[in-house]
Amino acid sequence: MPTANTFPGANKEYVKGFNERNLGGLAMPPSKKLLIVTCMDARIDPAASLGLKEGDAHVIRNAGGSARDALRSILVSHHLLGTTEIAVFHHTGCGMLTFTSEEFQSQLKAKHPEQAKEIESIDFLTFPALEPSVQADVEYLRQHPLLVDFVHVTGWVHEVETGKV
Repeated sequence: MPTANTFPGANKEYVKGFNERNLGGLAMPPSKKLLIVTCMDARIDPAASLGLKEGDAHVIRNAGGSARDALRSILVSHHLLGTTEIAVFHHTGCGMLTFTSEEFQSQLKAKHPEQAKEIESIDFLTFPALEPSVQADVEYLRQHPLLVDFVHVTGWVHEVETGKV
């Protein structure tokens, strides 16, 4: 059975407490003016690990927690919804440390040779080392000409083995 089949029942439970928590009354902009960029890794729960509640922050997730990959959403969050702080999180044990863009492109082209041009146009934004990748993303955001008015950009490493940041 597909996992999606469980969504209606789980949602029914979620909706029971929705009004008591006044979630329908939350403003669209995040109350803490915070935007988090982190990995899509299922072992990471940014809200739980950072003490955030619904409505506190925008959370953008992608493979590796790449700031470059998240840029479109970062710009919308900042310029249209008023976020003034970005926290970039990468994590230990990240899959993006285990291959290069070229290796993955080769795998995909072997499976889909007719899509070789498309595949070659995709940079999978892999990285060989954790700390330098966080530093590079933070610097990318600090130097981006459309984000120079951001108040605060920080970088963090989440340890999936312990939950520590």
